[in-house]
Amino acid sequence: MRFGGLTAVKDVSVEVKPGSITAVIGPNGAGKTTLFNAITGVYEPTEGRVLVAGRDPQREFSSRVTMGIVVTALATAIFLAVLVRVEVLWQAAIIDNYVFQQPFPWMKAVAAFFTTFFGGGFFGTWLPLLIGALLGGAGRLVIWSRTRRTPDVIASAGVARTFQNIRLFPELSLVENVVVGMDRRLHTGFIGALFALPSALRERTKARMDAMALLDFVGLADRAETAAANLPYGHQRRLEIARALASKPAVILLDEPAAGMNPTETVDLMRLIRAIRDAGTTVVLIEHHMRVVMGISDRIHVLQYGEKIAEGTPEEIRNDPRCIEAYLGKEELG
Repeated sequence: MRFGGLTAVKDVSVEVKPGSITAVIGPNGAGKTTLFNAITGVYEPTEGRVLVAGRDPQREFSSRVTMGIVVTALATAIFLAVLVRVEVLWQAAIIDNYVFQQPFPWMKAVAAFFTTFFGGGFFGTWLPLLIGALLGGAGRLVIWSRTRRTPDVIASAGVARTFQNIRLFPELSLVENVVVGMDRRLHTGFIGALFALPSALRERTKARMDAMALLDFVGLADRAETAAANLPYGHQRRLEIARALASKPAVILLDEPAAGMNPTETVDLMRLIRAIRDAGTTVVLIEHHMRVVMGISDRIHVLQYGEKIAEGTPEEIRNDPRCIEAYLGKEELG
């Protein structure tokens, strides 16, 4: 992952086995969160691929995309053709048909507009239409190609995450925050929500029940109607995990989940992460708290300056000289 001349993540390859807890560790600035952002579609990787269950999740070239390209091409073509001859068309459609203190003849003006528009010849009408269609269609195609790995696509592939800086909706209640995380699973459309159709009400009720079950799973069910902003920091972390789990992901990425927690909260978090794994969701976490990393991880990957310097079990990482040097520095002799 490059930003101009800075390579933030270089040749990092991480394989995560289903049903495991994998940790990514390293000093501050090692590229851990950048790696998560590249995986989850916040950034588009400069090189390399992200495979989920052996498949690169990308937005398909569907009939909806084709329709968008066609509509954009037509709209741009018409706009450019009108723009090229706007003065002539204005004169023919408006000025020539305006009579002081008389009702304006709209039908006659429209007819004059189209007659003048299509009477512009190849260079006046058809060439601008062709150029506009090419520009519009190509532009829409470029937009599609550059948004093939957006976060919603990654989420639909079964990957959810939490953030290093908590990003809850502070004014919403706990249960409402979790329901927001279910968005990709809900099917109620605009009309159903607007008119509160029975199907929409049933889905809303089911969503709240599922949200309550998740809050119970993370130990927050008794505060379900409390505004998220009123929670202690450690509980906000738990709420963000519940919201991420609401999409029923195959893999959940936790970015420093133990940050700001006291020792008791940290122990409870370790139990929660194991419970998430035992419930069938693969866990990948970034963490500086070594007690958490060594206590729950099956595999650990160590980054330094954007490169992976070690990989192994907690015991292997604990005794790896490269990891010790990365965290404690190297003693200069002589």
